[in-house]
Amino acid sequence: MASSRSAFAALLRAWRDRLSPADAGFTVTGGRRAPGLRREELAQLAGISVDYVLRLEQGRAKNPSAQVVGALARALQLSRAERDQLYRSAGLLPPRDGTVGTHVPPGVQRLAARLGDVPIGVFAADWTLVWWNALWSALLGDPSVLPTAERNLARALFGNGAAHAWGRPVRSERGQDAFAASIVADLKEAVSRYPEDARLDRLVRELREGSDAFAHHWVTGTAAQHTTDRKTIGHPEVGDIVLDCDVLIVPGADLRMVTYTAAAGSADAGKLDLLRVTGGRTAPAPS
Repeated sequence: MASSRSAFAALLRAWRDRLSPADAGFTVTGGRRAPGLRREELAQLAGISVDYVLRLEQGRAKNPSAQVVGALARALQLSRAERDQLYRSAGLLPPRDGTVGTHVPPGVQRLAARLGDVPIGVFAADWTLVWWNALWSALLGDPSVLPTAERNLARALFGNGAAHAWGRPVRSERGQDAFAASIVADLKEAVSRYPEDARLDRLVRELREGSDAFAHHWVTGTAAQHTTDRKTIGHPEVGDIVLDCDVLIVPGADLRMVTYTAAAGSADAGKLDLLRVTGGRTAPAPS
């Protein structure tokens, strides 16, 4: 078991040293002693503590969970083969084919990291959020405060857990009912593609049993294609901000990249610029 932890630690250190901070979306400044990511940067990307990263790299942390290993693999921008190697070195089986994938290809992450002036979130086929940038957090709230299982758009819309109470109010120009119906339609399609995915099956069963609205859409809904939408986000710092929301499909990975943009020079673009500077933190009221 100690040798397994040692192998995991060695891979983690080597792949952290390999990843360029710029490719991960960080601004590169002088004074860096090593070309790769710092531990605190990896911790931020993976949504875990710096102390835990340190213990993993020193081989002192036992039995990291599949969720932690998956988050580290995405943060380190590993290829699918490297991801599987990291899982095995942790004593875990890699994700099986035929289940909803949460792996974000390195090229997609590099592309998204270079679009730092656009709020971007990457979702799996079951609408679980698996990657986001700093401006996404500033606009909509920091997803890292949620348990991993709650970082799911369907749970936010129809569940009664932490996801439902989290984040900013978002209104769709198409109407909330039409938007909700499209998410349920996506889940029905995902079930047809991944009939053996236990996590997806559990998500659907819980929502059908716990939400009358979800159950209604599941029974009566038809396929609903995602199109460009306009969303109004109620933000505590900048007030209502109206943005175009686009859903871009990543071919071959069954992922959805969701972006929010505003026309250059518009008042809403100015609000996004402010959020980019403040990080979405509400300024204290004057005394």
